[in-house]
Amino acid sequence: MPTIFLGCDHAGISLKQALLAQLTSQFPDWKFEDCGTHGKESVDYPDFARRVAERVATEGARGILICGSGIGMSIAANKIIGIRAALAWDATSARLSRQHNDANILCLGERLTGIEVAAEAARVWLTTEFLEGRHRRRVDLIKGLESC
Repeated sequence: MPTIFLGCDHAGISLKQALLAQLTSQFPDWKFEDCGTHGKESVDYPDFARRVAERVATEGARGILICGSGIGMSIAANKIIGIRAALAWDATSARLSRQHNDANILCLGERLTGIEVAAEAARVWLTTEFLEGRHRRRVDLIKGLESC
């Protein structure tokens, strides 16, 4: 069964906790690992983006990162070689990030996305496969940028 790594900063803690509860209920055979943070005291989001992104990259897994907007987490995570972090704001953007970009990290913003929308986006993202075909060539081109 797949392992999904979750991480957040202080601005994403409530959404991460709610998602973790819903996802473990919806996917009881999957393993979800909470990589922090675990409180509302101010922390630096790049630390948690790195923690999750390194696990995703080295273990061939997937991850979910949450901050206030999702923007900072996506920028930070995409600095790690092998990561294709996509900021999604609904189920459609989440689905397309998997189908077309083979995104391995989903980024969400607690201040911009309600729990119901975020939960549906995460569920769709977790169950959507990469389409391959013409998209494989484009993902390979993205991977080629990692050496620049």
